[in-house]
Amino acid sequence: MTTAHAPDGVTGSRTLTVRYTGGGARRGPVTMGQANMIRCILRDEPDTINIHDVWPVPDGTGMDRALDALAALAVRHEALRTTFPHGPGAAAPAEQVVAPDGSFTVTVLDHDALPEDPDAYAEALARAARDTRFRLDLDFPLRLRILARAGRPVRVALAASHAVTDGSALGVLRDEWLALLRGEPLPPVTALTPLDLAAEEHSPAGRRKSAASLAHWERILRTGPQAMFAEDGAAGTETDTPGLTLRSARGARALAAAARRTGALPGTVLLTAWCVLTAHRAGQSVCVAAVPTSNRFLPKLARSVSTLSQDALLDLDVRAPSFDALLAKAWGAAMNAYRHSRFDALDLWELIGRVTTERGSQFARDAVFNDISALPATLAAAAAPDGDAPELELVWGAGQTLPTRLLTFVYETEPVLRFATWADPALFPRGAAEELATGLVRLLEAVAESDVPLGAAGPLTELTGVRPVARGPEWVRVDGCWVSPAAVAEALAGALGGRPVEVLVEDGAGGPDGRGLTAYIGADERTWPEDEVTPDAAHAALMAVLPGRPGVLAPHRYVFVEGPPRQPAAAQRILREGTGRGRDAT
Repeated sequence: MTTAHAPDGVTGSRTLTVRYTGGGARRGPVTMGQANMIRCILRDEPDTINIHDVWPVPDGTGMDRALDALAALAVRHEALRTTFPHGPGAAAPAEQVVAPDGSFTVTVLDHDALPEDPDAYAEALARAARDTRFRLDLDFPLRLRILARAGRPVRVALAASHAVTDGSALGVLRDEWLALLRGEPLPPVTALTPLDLAAEEHSPAGRRKSAASLAHWERILRTGPQAMFAEDGAAGTETDTPGLTLRSARGARALAAAARRTGALPGTVLLTAWCVLTAHRAGQSVCVAAVPTSNRFLPKLARSVSTLSQDALLDLDVRAPSFDALLAKAWGAAMNAYRHSRFDALDLWELIGRVTTERGSQFARDAVFNDISALPATLAAAAAPDGDAPELELVWGAGQTLPTRLLTFVYETEPVLRFATWADPALFPRGAAEELATGLVRLLEAVAESDVPLGAAGPLTELTGVRPVARGPEWVRVDGCWVSPAAVAEALAGALGGRPVEVLVEDGAGGPDGRGLTAYIGADERTWPEDEVTPDAAHAALMAVLPGRPGVLAPHRYVFVEGPPRQPAAAQRILREGTGRGRDAT
């Protein structure tokens, strides 16, 4: 037993070592989800990639019983006994090892009296525990603190390694923790273990499924908008974003009524409404969004204690005459995304790099919709049950640094609709973010009553209060993306060390429909033979500065002209031209 640092208000702090035995020893390759998260763990700061949870403790539970329950979970689930050994020369672990026994530590923070809001206190402690990295080759994947009052456990605040758990896995563990403390027997584990899943993924059928998933992503990367929010103010690859939580009995009633009227599943109605509103606000005809929880739609994975964090990539063309017409195709689009959500992460990132370079774009994971309300066990259950059912309540919470511009987590749909939204404050000031949240409820209420017309003449703005972004005349749609030619010229000029650049939208420039961007770059003929700047080099320089510039699409042709690139640029003497993409470049 050792002494740990105690937060304010703690009368005693001690660290206990808990030993467990009785599991089986196994080893094998990592799963695709593990490989994906390990890549993020090795790249990102721990507070952004570690996850956390708070577990309640039933009244009357003794400390020994709480510790025994934690040990039982470790024996029951291979993921909690897993480490990822890798040599000093390895870029990332490729193997996982399951130990038959071992130990972990629990820090006990004892109090004479807990703070007035023990859940908020535990949440803050759990979030703070995310700040320290987990050693993949050594550490137990749960960092545990037990909050006690006069020696009796009251809450468990924990941080978890994303290499072996995700939010739903923590929900499964929480359910089983409470069952153990109530003395209830746990059923046999029937969900796939990480090693079982890895074996399935590495089978011939699993590899074919991964290849099909990559083909699905490639189609969207080549044809969809490179960013949902390409507009003035959108900048950078990460945003410091406050969270907004909505709780609404109105919303729950409307969603249930809309599902009854249309005959669709409530989750499909909600996803469709969110996509409609997101595309409406972004001024896009297609909603491209990551849908992470799709990986648990199979029964054998629903209660898996593992990390299944891989995106399903949804592309829903919202051009439909009415909501009901769009709803009819949304379920198919969602299932198509779900079926293509298992892939080798390294292969995917190689694909993204190759395709975006060839297209001259930078894919932005702008929009994320994570509906965990229907899963058998979720983080949603970790919150205390709603003691009331407000008609519509909005509460602002703490901010997070996120690599997205719009992230929505749906926690429950009855008896209240409860979701949290993090929206880039540069695009969604507080009033606009609140309009987006309440606008979703208002849209559901309208859909519950009757079919809602869509399209340019549709009443979405009047119904929801959400207005489409106002883009100035300098914005054009090229290759399925909103682009600012002036921003392209500015970025290219900067990438080329200040050379003068003019970018025009021209027919015959080489875009998919024959209409594309042409960059005219000023050059001096006297130094041209010694000039190393080529279309390929210009394209590579621009691609290097594209991240965080969603309004910039690389030109389809680079034309070096004698003198400054002024109108009529096409009439000037051409010194060199090409696509810059390694094809037909001169």
